[in-house]
Amino acid sequence: MSHTPTAMPADAPDAHAMTAEQALADLDATVEGLTEEQARARRAQVGPNALDEKAPDPLWRKFLRSFKDRMIIVLLVAAVVSAVVAREWETPIAILVVVLANAILNVWQERQAEVNLAALDDDETATSRVVRDGRIRELPDDEIVPGDIVHVEAGEVVPADGRLIETAALEVQEAALTGESAPVGKDADVEVAPDAALGDRGNVLFRSTTISRGRGVMVVTATGMRTEIGRIAEMIGSAGVEKTPLQRRIDQLATVLTLLALGVIAVVFVIGLVRGTELVDLILTSVSLAVATIPEGVTAVVAFTLAIGATRLARHGAILKRLSAVETLGSTTQICTDKTGTLTFNEMTARRLVVAALEFTIDGEGYATDGAVEASDEDADAPAELLRAAAEAMVLCSDATVRDGELVGDPTEGALIVLARKLGVDPDAARRGRPRVAELPFDSSYKLMGTYHERDDGRVDVFVKGAPGVVFEHAETVAGREGARIRLADAYDDLHERTVGYAEKGLRTLAVARATLDAVPGDTDPAALLDALPPLELLALIAIVDPPRPDARDAIDAARGAGIGVQVITGDHITTAAAIAEQLGVTGRAASGADIQDLDDAELTREVRDIGVLARVSPAHKIRVVEAFQRGGHIVAMTGDGVNDAPALKQADIGVAMGRTGTDVAKSAAAMVLRNDDFATIIRAVREGRGIYDNIVRFLTFQLTTSWGFLLVFLAAGIFGIAGGAPFTAIQILLVNLVMDGPPALSLAVERPADDIMTRRPRAVDEPLLTLARGLRIVFRAVVMAAGTLAVLLLHGDGGIAEPSDETLTLAFTTFVFFQVFNLLNVRAGAATIFTARLLRNRASWISLGVVVALQVALVYTPFLQAFFDTTALGLVDWAIAIAVASSVLWLDELRKLIARRMPGRRS
Repeated sequence: MSHTPTAMPADAPDAHAMTAEQALADLDATVEGLTEEQARARRAQVGPNALDEKAPDPLWRKFLRSFKDRMIIVLLVAAVVSAVVAREWETPIAILVVVLANAILNVWQERQAEVNLAALDDDETATSRVVRDGRIRELPDDEIVPGDIVHVEAGEVVPADGRLIETAALEVQEAALTGESAPVGKDADVEVAPDAALGDRGNVLFRSTTISRGRGVMVVTATGMRTEIGRIAEMIGSAGVEKTPLQRRIDQLATVLTLLALGVIAVVFVIGLVRGTELVDLILTSVSLAVATIPEGVTAVVAFTLAIGATRLARHGAILKRLSAVETLGSTTQICTDKTGTLTFNEMTARRLVVAALEFTIDGEGYATDGAVEASDEDADAPAELLRAAAEAMVLCSDATVRDGELVGDPTEGALIVLARKLGVDPDAARRGRPRVAELPFDSSYKLMGTYHERDDGRVDVFVKGAPGVVFEHAETVAGREGARIRLADAYDDLHERTVGYAEKGLRTLAVARATLDAVPGDTDPAALLDALPPLELLALIAIVDPPRPDARDAIDAARGAGIGVQVITGDHITTAAAIAEQLGVTGRAASGADIQDLDDAELTREVRDIGVLARVSPAHKIRVVEAFQRGGHIVAMTGDGVNDAPALKQADIGVAMGRTGTDVAKSAAAMVLRNDDFATIIRAVREGRGIYDNIVRFLTFQLTTSWGFLLVFLAAGIFGIAGGAPFTAIQILLVNLVMDGPPALSLAVERPADDIMTRRPRAVDEPLLTLARGLRIVFRAVVMAAGTLAVLLLHGDGGIAEPSDETLTLAFTTFVFFQVFNLLNVRAGAATIFTARLLRNRASWISLGVVVALQVALVYTPFLQAFFDTTALGLVDWAIAIAVASSVLWLDELRKLIARRMPGRRS
């Protein structure tokens, strides 16, 4: 455009009542698009093309929300009882410190989650194809302004409201706006009344609706909050964030543990009454035990761990859209993966070209246009006219563009565009000279695409590209040299043999054909065009290579070692798919969609386990395969990128969409998006998902071991009258819970996955967090802690069982604190021995343990802290005793694990 307006025209909300030309004029726009200068000026006036988001709750509201938790309420009641009955303030103040610390942790965790999710949103910024300065470019959606020309096609989400100026069999899913479930046909030329309802405006597109079929070009009429969906957004609020199933199970477990702890505390209280302990002392002890044993911080730490895990996964290229996917990842037993772009690079390069029975080899890599096209038979004369005709057909029957090695559009079409350039055809010039007058869009159900172009003599050329088998069905002849036409039946054997040969080498083959009509068909609906497709003349076969990713084989081997099956599901020819799968080490037989078409559900459930490669599949086949695996008890991860993959992605336990090549519909249906479209990223995500779950289990194990260690010490002390039934003061109990136990437990959230995590079988999806085996390990360690602490009380000094000396009480307290130090090492090691290099990896855990030890030394030797926490100085022998006794939890657990490892079929 040669002119630059000083002010941006107003939005055109009534563009549906205008012609396309009127809408363009009203917006001061042309089909050549805005200039960058115009776009910047308009964006400065209207702002970014984004919906206003609900402002996050202020910190004070998040802080107060923390006090609604039932466990926190119990602690606050305990603080009030302690203050009113005992009339002392140390314990209530300590409880308030615990509660405030938990509230601060909750607020911090929620804030971190918001930051992490915002970062993930930034990673997944949507883009659209926009005409700027006369050429199509990929631009972020938030940069779109009124007057922009935007191209849309099947699988994409409309980025703004717009008046259509060109359509080809366009259908749109508008349920997000109108509630209408069926796709709605759109036509740029239809006339619409000014007062037409939204659902009846057939010549416009609305933001957030989905293109379900065909393609279109629109001029943007409104952006951001000026769009129809923006107006609705102003009237509604945002729903709250739903807790994941894991978080709900944690809440339930915490409630049960709270009730159980309160029950044991009641027993301790009754025993104290029977023994004649002062009521005030009993209340203080009971309140302190409640603080120590009620897992008030568990939900916050679990949410923190999930958020940390989601951020770590994002760094690996896996964007989790739902935190619940973290839990399911660890249980995945079957991955159904696409081939193109996931196991391969999806950077298509044409390697062979067959024209007039001559084979040509093609040099070059990727989307660079340098490279020669040379006949395999050096003595043969290259049919220049036919080569040019084939190249023009490739260009005209494609939508992709390639400039400076950058592809915009479909990778397969990109390979054809690059090949055409190598053959001397300029795609831009060819398209300008032969504009489309009709189009049969590609659809996976019929596996071809056709475009219609007027000739100078008024007739219409039809160009078709698609799967060779499908194109052969519509073709009658094959183009030969010097204008000759050969019957397809006579050339079929040679063409079929070449196609099979290429497929056996892992190459994908396309056919390009043409025909000529007297005029454009009267009915341009895709179904009508397909039915009326004239007999074709085959121009060329093109063999395209999409090399396997170098790390894909290792990833498949890792999946197999982790007990996860891998099945390749692709629309490619069965021979091509099987060749690639064999290179990658995929096991199982190869089958086609036709092979499973007539199997009933029970038969498919039995058969699907033995299939490693499923080729020539339709979207309906994909969802049946997912359901068959699920009926067989599998937890299924399914990859996909197209609009027709969305049902299977939703049906799968983990839907995985491709971030680079995936459609917006696929990304919306998925639980996880791969930023790099790499299969190896799925395996890394499974590894991280298993590690995250392990960390949550570690945290629970550590916290519960301490809690039950406390309860057992006080239960035994109450029954046997040790230290008057209360070996630790209320403030000491609170100190262990708040400082000595808190930071080490939090450090477990950043623990790296265990070295053997991908050699384990997937865990059952319904496995409880506190299994019998884990419960027994917790009890075992708690008993060791309680026994060691009581042994110190009974055997050290000469103050007697009922009234041990201050030194003995301090030593017992120190021993219990050191038990936490050694038990953290146990929990970090899991089923493995602690004596590995892995023990040194978590720097946060060592820092937290260093803080615990330093603080305990300060408590023992600092006069002010001695008076506040009822401690006294210890000698070197005492420290040696504390360390030796506390380390018993480590040595005994190592012995238990050694025995368990030597027992067949048992895990420690």
